[in-house]
Amino acid sequence: MSFFGSAASTSTATQDKDIEVVDPPPDSISSLGFSPAADYLAVGSWDNNVRIYEVGSAGQTQGKAMYSHQGPVLSLCWNKDGTKIISGGADNAARLFDIQSGQSSQVAQHDNAVKVVKWIETPQGGILATGSWDKTLKYWDLRTPNPITVVQLPERCYSMDVQYPLLVVGTAERHIASFDLAKNPAAPQKVMISPLKWQTRVVSCFPQANGFAVGSVEGRVAIQYTDDSQSANNFSFKCHRRDSAPNSKDQSLVFAVNDIGFHPVHGTFSTCGSDGTINFWDKDARTRLKTFDACPGPIAATAFNRTGSIFAYAISYDWSKGHSGMTSGHPNKIMLHATKDDEVKKRPSKR
Repeated sequence: MSFFGSAASTSTATQDKDIEVVDPPPDSISSLGFSPAADYLAVGSWDNNVRIYEVGSAGQTQGKAMYSHQGPVLSLCWNKDGTKIISGGADNAARLFDIQSGQSSQVAQHDNAVKVVKWIETPQGGILATGSWDKTLKYWDLRTPNPITVVQLPERCYSMDVQYPLLVVGTAERHIASFDLAKNPAAPQKVMISPLKWQTRVVSCFPQANGFAVGSVEGRVAIQYTDDSQSANNFSFKCHRRDSAPNSKDQSLVFAVNDIGFHPVHGTFSTCGSDGTINFWDKDARTRLKTFDACPGPIAATAFNRTGSIFAYAISYDWSKGHSGMTSGHPNKIMLHATKDDEVKKRPSKR
């Protein structure tokens, strides 16, 4: 299949300068995902397409492949060995792209938009989970056309993450359902109301599969453990806020938390927001490790590569202000940041 046509970027990595990915999507970027096997980055966009880029050792990038949905792409993931990409979209379908053959095919169907797709690697093999605005979660064995199981959710699925055996779904009306996939994937182990007071934007599982982080539209993140015996470790904190004017502490501007990603080696995590900033955090030391400021627009999505040495982020309209906020001047850029140890390594606990 034809690639994007432009040569690889000639940019080279510098100590403090992030590198821009060549040929980004022309419309809002919804999701980013690195292959678990090599430095290939998949990008989902509201222009109905998924693009795959190769990232070189110096950060140079080249478009390698592209495939389409019949509506905006809302989510994507890779399978375990990095040979396939699965994406979900507003066309009510999930599609699978085979890296080797360059072919895509539909592998899942819902009655409304497929908001999230996640690959689950179980002891019995790989399974696809799809969460939809039709208020269902479906599990699929890709060798068969029908879902293995359909789970009724409390509301529309807004976000979902998995770290086997933990799967967590955040829905409309602030419901959060957590599943123990090893014991009973067909029914939630616990359904709770988010500890945050406003709409859930993202949920992300801890690498140890013993809890999850929740981000909301109000510029807050909650750290939540699944075992009640660890509830003393639950807490929430403000982020992605700024004072509306100097010395006006009571009038802060509040921005949505759009994505939360855990570092694959150190277990620290990133948050990004509508304010155009990115933060790296250590939840155990309850401290902020690093802040990146002054992007020219909201940060819509982020992803670490498999070693945690590259951090990708999308500068793009995030729909936090609805359709009226989508003006012609919004940038669409994907940036690559080479992480440094002091940004992502854990700190000694203060407590």
